[in-house]
Amino acid sequence: MRILGISGSLRAASYNTALLRAAAALAPEGVEFELLEGLELLPPYNEDLDTEHLHAEVVRLRDAITSADAVLFSTPEFNGTMPGQMKQVVDWGSRPHGAQSALWGKPVAVIGASVTDYGAIWAQDHLRKSLGLAGARVLGDELAVAKAPEHFDADGELSDPSTRERLAEVLGSLAQQLTLAA
Repeated sequence: MRILGISGSLRAASYNTALLRAAAALAPEGVEFELLEGLELLPPYNEDLDTEHLHAEVVRLRDAITSADAVLFSTPEFNGTMPGQMKQVVDWGSRPHGAQSALWGKPVAVIGASVTDYGAIWAQDHLRKSLGLAGARVLGDELAVAKAPEHFDADGELSDPSTRERLAEVLGSLAQQLTLAA
């Protein structure tokens, strides 16, 4: 089984990317975890450019989603919602509409970290809604890491035991969905 991790944060010291790196380390036995890099290269969605001559980064994104058995999204919260780059992933991944899209029927889970008291819960809610509308099979499991600096050490490693345990549970639920679908 292969899970693709996609972080909506582009910054080098991102708590959301660190959360996905922790997920890679906590992945259940038999689960390969891959982190999608280079999201900043993905162009904004433009239907005029959604042709047979797609931008190379769009092809790479769609191929990565299609070849994964499931996707784990980790989103920060910008002004009460998901960042634009994360929305681009959903928009490009949901085309062409319907069963031919990369996200159609794909098991996905959404987690997030934020420096605020809320742990990116609004962004996670908006992302889950967008993914559901795109046809993905969205797991109800949640992980909102509030006051993120308190959960990571100076090297950016997830150091909070209860957060690590909860992250492992989300991964377990995602892996279980894959087992049930097989």
